[in-house]
Amino acid sequence: MKSLASGNLKSFGWRSSTVAMVIALLILSLVAVGYGRGVQKGTAPADVKTGIGSGHRKGGTVTIPIVADPTLNPWHPNSYIESLLINRVLFDGLTKPGKNLAPAPDLATSWETSKDGLSWTFQLRSGVTWHDGKPFTADDVAYTFNEIVLRKELGANGSSYFKAVDKVEVTGPQRVVFRLKRPFAALPAYLAYNAGILPKHIFEGKDPWTLTSFNKETPVGTGPFKIGKYTSGQSVELVANPDYFGGAPYLDRLVFKVVADPNSQIAQALSNDLSIMILDNKAAVDRVKGAKNVTVYPVSLTQFYWLALHQTNPLFNDVKVRQAMAYALDRQTMINTIDRGYATVANGPISPALKAYYNPDVIKYKYNVQKAKDLLAQAGWKDTTGDGIVEKDGNPFQFVLDIAKKGNLEAVGQMAQQYLKAIGMNVQLNSMEWNALIQKDIIKRDYDATINWWTYPNDPDVLPYFHSSTVKTGNNIPDFKDPQLDKLLELGQSTSEPAKRKQVYDDLQKYMSNTLPYVFLWYPQELQVRNNNLRGVPDLGLRDALHYVNEWWIKQ
Repeated sequence: MKSLASGNLKSFGWRSSTVAMVIALLILSLVAVGYGRGVQKGTAPADVKTGIGSGHRKGGTVTIPIVADPTLNPWHPNSYIESLLINRVLFDGLTKPGKNLAPAPDLATSWETSKDGLSWTFQLRSGVTWHDGKPFTADDVAYTFNEIVLRKELGANGSSYFKAVDKVEVTGPQRVVFRLKRPFAALPAYLAYNAGILPKHIFEGKDPWTLTSFNKETPVGTGPFKIGKYTSGQSVELVANPDYFGGAPYLDRLVFKVVADPNSQIAQALSNDLSIMILDNKAAVDRVKGAKNVTVYPVSLTQFYWLALHQTNPLFNDVKVRQAMAYALDRQTMINTIDRGYATVANGPISPALKAYYNPDVIKYKYNVQKAKDLLAQAGWKDTTGDGIVEKDGNPFQFVLDIAKKGNLEAVGQMAQQYLKAIGMNVQLNSMEWNALIQKDIIKRDYDATINWWTYPNDPDVLPYFHSSTVKTGNNIPDFKDPQLDKLLELGQSTSEPAKRKQVYDDLQKYMSNTLPYVFLWYPQELQVRNNNLRGVPDLGLRDALHYVNEWWIKQ
């Protein structure tokens, strides 16, 4: 069955007409069908070099904020949100997020899976060169996965996405085959998500994480822009790649500017010093909407905010405690206060943006202080001293909640602290710089509780964030282990027939809403702030829109 890897649907906005929304939902349903039984294929449209269209202007610079110095390697263990945006420009993957939500061709022009689902064959694009002029080949793909991603001891960022992959074989100069341990229906979607290919001729025989000349100085990719100048603590300037296979960009330069403070980001956007940004501080949305030089675009995402309760701390092992905390949080009030209503309450990981798979028939955890207290009491936690803090076996319920100084996270932590205090929990806030929190909580797993979010591909396969194989070094941040959950996650990943796949993910969401591997908070909308002179940006989340940055242009 053919996938929707080819064809260009006219871009639509989430703020546009009902007709556009119907089209969007229809596409999501077709995407689900695209992962149907039997041989699955994806093909690219004929290559068309991007010319200067009517009204399009060549030249200019676009500036985008990042919160810290990036690591210029998509697989580096220290490569997180500060690195994600720039790496999507420098490095191409085999596929990319399509404007129609399905995986679209990138370095691969077509792909198909075997009838048993245990192998995927990708035909690669010919004539592609690295930024240093060397030819891109199938050997680069095999090296990236076999020698970096699949080497467990390296702990590559995002490697947990590919647990089902056994190895990658080169079967021709421009053809590779992914051999799987089990069927992996969402492989094309995950290859479109932060899975940039690295150059074998630079990395072979070297430690990929200590190669500073690449990771922090002069990276070499195949993307539409290449490195110009990296000034630590200030900015990374990229220059247009005239040899880009998708056509030379309209823009001359793309600058990623280090602006950690969200209020400074807003001020710089309003003064035309930033061209496009994500408005993390949604409390400022009315101020930004009132400006004449920018427009705010709400975009729905496959993203959820969460409260992670580290399972090495015995406080959080009892499911009744996790359920009590879910009931204690007035999430709708938090959404209204912090996100100004641009979100919906979450009770599981699959966003309503994935309409074909979202299941609303789960435990809702509507705000209920008394129910939260009753659940704590059932778990043995009661306030026997009258000091307002519940105890068990003489030990008070107290823990530290780590919060990053980024976007709305501090505000989320402060409100959560007050709600949990109301049911007898002594919560101490620990506000940290973003990179410090990543090192402490995500990499070292040295925390009691923390709040953050996950953004994932346009597919319901969320195995990397919950499976027990991804504890400690993967994306299972709470280090949550549950054999039944593992079975459901594996079944979902292995099932390709649409109706059966939907049933698996319906069951998965019900199970997660009961067991709460994370305490789910909400599904946010991304508020994208664009300068009115910036054109050609598809109506996608900024992360995905950057895959089309060669089409961006500036109106003079």
